[in-house]
Amino acid sequence: MSPVLSVSAVTKTYKSGVVALHPIDLAVEKGEIFALLGPNGAGKTTLISIICGLVSMTSGRVLVQGHDIVRAYRPARAVIGLVPQEIALDIFATVEDSVRFSRGLFGKRAAPGFVEQVLRDLSLWDKRGARVIELSGGMKRRVMIAKALSHEPDILFLDEPTAGVDVGLRRDMWDLVRRLRDRGVTIILTTHYIEEAEEMADRVGVIDLGRLILVEETATLMRKLGKRRLSITLQHRMGAIPAMLSCWPLRLDAEGEHLVYDFDANAPDTGMPRLLRDLDAAGIDYKDLETSRSSLEDIFVGLVEGRA
Repeated sequence: MSPVLSVSAVTKTYKSGVVALHPIDLAVEKGEIFALLGPNGAGKTTLISIICGLVSMTSGRVLVQGHDIVRAYRPARAVIGLVPQEIALDIFATVEDSVRFSRGLFGKRAAPGFVEQVLRDLSLWDKRGARVIELSGGMKRRVMIAKALSHEPDILFLDEPTAGVDVGLRRDMWDLVRRLRDRGVTIILTTHYIEEAEEMADRVGVIDLGRLILVEETATLMRKLGKRRLSITLQHRMGAIPAMLSCWPLRLDAEGEHLVYDFDANAPDTGMPRLLRDLDAAGIDYKDLETSRSSLEDIFVGLVEGRA
């Protein structure tokens, strides 16, 4: 089966000479939740804007459900819903009229029942008669999402959808994303809330300095690159790590109460038994051991810093 989205050797260089995107290749499957992670200025929004036809690419090709976004712009754009970072709304329109108008722009017939369901899903139904100017920032964000869904898109782009919004919207948003995915809608999102990408995404792409440096299934990425951390709570505070333990990659926290040891849980020898024996030999008493796995954020920071 062909991917629902195919990006081939897409680049973007501005007239100033700034290279925003080096050749990008990416394929996203139908019904997938794909998270694009990267620091500010990495190229996330530029890539999404090119796919959605808002920014022209310098070279390359993008197919959306087999439609070339340049040669067949209208059918390609018709299957895309976009929630941009910036709120752009007619502030004097009512919530319901704003959503109905967006649906009409795509040539869709009026569907009062569908619009009502979208508004209810986003807790907007009680505000349907309110003018946008009267809404809070979080409610305006909900209207943006409703407008993006108004024409029943097959692919939904969410560019930093929960940045700066309330917890209630974030919860509603991810509940809605799950339901959309269950109906076969493909979700592509950028986010700074890396724990959300870890929980929600089927695959993760890491972009930095305009280069897509990694694309991997989330679970596989965690397994391949994720490490575990052993935190050793000391019986007595320590001012410095003893010289006889210098062969171990240990860190002492700022309070001198914990020793931290990062290790590869998949390695044949994690080193933990030897480390504990060496601690005993050094006369270091401890009262607790706690292990935890590294998060997707740890992996992301490590990947980006490794390229600096």
